[in-house]
Amino acid sequence: MISSAARAAAGQLFSPEFRSVFIKTLGLTLLALVALWFGLTSLVEWLALPWLHALLPGMPSWAGWLGGIIAAIALAFGMALLIAPVTAIVAGLFLDDIAEVVERIDYPGDPAGRAMPALRSLVLSARFLGVVILGNIVALLLLLVPGVNIAAFFIVNGYLLGREFFEFAAMRFRPEEEARALRRHYAGTVFLAGLVISAFLAVPLLNLVTPLFAAAMMVHLHKAIGAREASRVSRG
Repeated sequence: MISSAARAAAGQLFSPEFRSVFIKTLGLTLLALVALWFGLTSLVEWLALPWLHALLPGMPSWAGWLGGIIAAIALAFGMALLIAPVTAIVAGLFLDDIAEVVERIDYPGDPAGRAMPALRSLVLSARFLGVVILGNIVALLLLLVPGVNIAAFFIVNGYLLGREFFEFAAMRFRPEEEARALRRHYAGTVFLAGLVISAFLAVPLLNLVTPLFAAAMMVHLHKAIGAREASRVSRG
């Protein structure tokens, strides 16, 4: 079920039907990451560098260059941790567009899902952003523990991204509480699907289209779970 959903989503990533959504998703993700980079670098220049010069007034010029390199590495590392929340926000904006394409192409005989109201989508995205940032702070702290660091990245993001993308897909067809209950019932499956998304997220360049892949994958997964639930009810 997970592998078939992942294959279907990967096969649709660069299809003509996905092109407009792909361009919008990639463009906004890149724009957000660039804005974050400039914001963080400006913050470092405004706060950290003056403090460093005041602390070490006789600091040689080469030390300033070294400090700049260290700061750039730290910022790049911070940006890597911010990819997950950025992709979550972008997905919140375009999940319905992605879902509509998947449903129209792969499930033409099924009832169409209903788009989430814009305000509700923004509220859920903002709430999830806080959860993802908190989770990645925990993962960052665990990076200091040998043997746990890589696993922490996948476990934290696997759980959070799997939960968010699945609930978004499910809420196109179900009330919010029912979508959450379904996710909890299939928690293991959703978590494993989230690990696939985390693996996708860990690949440079491909991580920029994580929202597109994750949303399409979870639409397929929700359809498969829905079919299983319907079959179980009919047998019962």
